[in-house]
Amino acid sequence: MTDKPLVSVVIPTYNRSSVIGRTIENVLKQTYPRIEVVIIDDGSTDDTQSVLANLGNKIRSMRQNNAGPAAARNRGIELAEGEIIAFQDSDDLWDLTKIERQVSVLQRAGNTVPCCLCNTTLRFADGRVTTSFDNAPIHPPYDEGIWTNVAEVLTTRFILFNQAVAIRRSVFAKTGVFDESLKFLEDYELPLRLALEGPWGFIRAPLVTWQQGSAHSWSQKAGEEEICTKECEVQLRQNILRKAKEQGGDSNLVELMERHLRRVGRELRTLRMKRSTSSGSRLLGNASSQLDRLGRALDRRLPWYPKMKAQPIPPSSAVGARTTHDVAMGAS
Repeated sequence: MTDKPLVSVVIPTYNRSSVIGRTIENVLKQTYPRIEVVIIDDGSTDDTQSVLANLGNKIRSMRQNNAGPAAARNRGIELAEGEIIAFQDSDDLWDLTKIERQVSVLQRAGNTVPCCLCNTTLRFADGRVTTSFDNAPIHPPYDEGIWTNVAEVLTTRFILFNQAVAIRRSVFAKTGVFDESLKFLEDYELPLRLALEGPWGFIRAPLVTWQQGSAHSWSQKAGEEEICTKECEVQLRQNILRKAKEQGGDSNLVELMERHLRRVGRELRTLRMKRSTSSGSRLLGNASSQLDRLGRALDRRLPWYPKMKAQPIPPSSAVGARTTHDVAMGAS
């Protein structure tokens, strides 16, 4: 990696003309000096194209027929020229030091570390506020460091990924990009694949603000299509388990993956029973759903539930002197 590697920020967007301009300006104000912004308009029918045209040569943009977020991000990766790829959604915001700090962690961590994940502030439509690390939960013991058991942790829970990660471009040649065969959860499948590549860098501070989208957002759509979402999870877990076995993965990790695949399979059967035309099946499905929730809650309290393991890396004097409050989020 060069001293100041180019970072490509890929932003897929679909009918977000009211917020996409703010998000792009937020990225352009990053303290890191070498950033290109690549926008993929995934077939918007509003005035997104006019907003992008007004930004002129500040950005690179391309419009494609609507194909979903995985295809849009993959097209952005193809167009990107940077050594490091970061992703942002069209209605979220970054702390202005995010990219600078992630590049610093990757440089100090060494070329074998494929990516760096930071924490995220989660703002829900009902007013709740938490962080992605607390929500997971994971509890980093250092401000910055190396996360050494990523695969074990991600096998058991989801951590917000796309907006919070910076990935070495070279890694995609080995792992592949987002799985376009998945209608949902492509943002869970890719990190599971990356987790098989070894330890990640991390930053404990929340450098991203995620804001729950409108009723027409992709995450909202996934929540409405529960069976399809769970089918996608079964598919991706089967694929990741196969990859782990092909790579000669640790037997404890493989066993953990198999156990959670069985659980997700049971949850899929439960959802199908709840949607059955038979009242008896629906009753059984509702009872099974309650048991599933209790089982997941119990899992988090058991001694073998994977906890984050981490190692420190030397601090960067250039970045470490700043806090995330020294530069206001999105301020002019």
